[in-house]
Amino acid sequence: EGYLVLENLLAEDDLTAVKAAMMAKVDQIADDLFGAGLITDKQTGSPFETRLAELFAGLTDQDFLRFGRSWRDRMPGYFDIMANPKILDAVESLIGGEIFANPVYNTRPKVPHVAAGAVPWHQDKSYWPDANANPVITVWLPLVDANLENGCLHIMPRTHRQKVLSWHRENYSGTGYTEVDDEHLGAQKQVIPLPIRAGGAILFNDRCIHMSTPNRSRHVRWSLDLRYQPTDQDPMPQHGVGFLARSHRYPERVATLVDWLAERPEHRAQ
Repeated sequence: EGYLVLENLLAEDDLTAVKAAMMAKVDQIADDLFGAGLITDKQTGSPFETRLAELFAGLTDQDFLRFGRSWRDRMPGYFDIMANPKILDAVESLIGGEIFANPVYNTRPKVPHVAAGAVPWHQDKSYWPDANANPVITVWLPLVDANLENGCLHIMPRTHRQKVLSWHRENYSGTGYTEVDDEHLGAQKQVIPLPIRAGGAILFNDRCIHMSTPNRSRHVRWSLDLRYQPTDQDPMPQHGVGFLARSHRYPERVATLVDWLAERPEHRAQ
């Protein structure tokens, strides 16, 4: 089918560090908005699920997009989640035990009524069409329950059997997401919504067509998309520095947090 849903893959403890990193980012954004005179209250007492929504209530899409449609910060909490053994076990079951963590990982805070929240129909591989990385497995992780109201993932099963389809950059939201051309989105295509609770994961092939709808709730739909591939595939350095996440052949080369923070793809003996 091109995708796999794993309920309850992670426990709350597995998400603690990465949520803390996200809140540190929100602190930075709150300081920036306050310094620019766009807000008068940094909402420091608000919970993870709602604080970012409260900060941008009454602001514009452009105010939000100043910080990017998604974030790729190099903070320790992100390494913790990308190197999580439960995630790597699931990925290993699909592509084997020589695993490279792709540099294209994203935090996606889907804020209510902000244009960046809706993501059009696309294939992840449209972002690296010339790379020989096949398969790249996306691991999509909700940090809060994702449902039809707040904009869960929707997928077209079996579309991973196609090559990279023609696409364009959407121009109606200001985000510049890639979007599959209309000719590939016929009425005969099956669409499956994938609501999933926090701690679950959705794994899918980088050619599988998918999208997510706008957030109609009052809280932020926080999610992560992490990506993994076999080590013999293109590491895509033009997109950043990934890292060796697991290796049964060369365990001494597996990157540590220190390596990742220093943007080294493998561990180096000191």
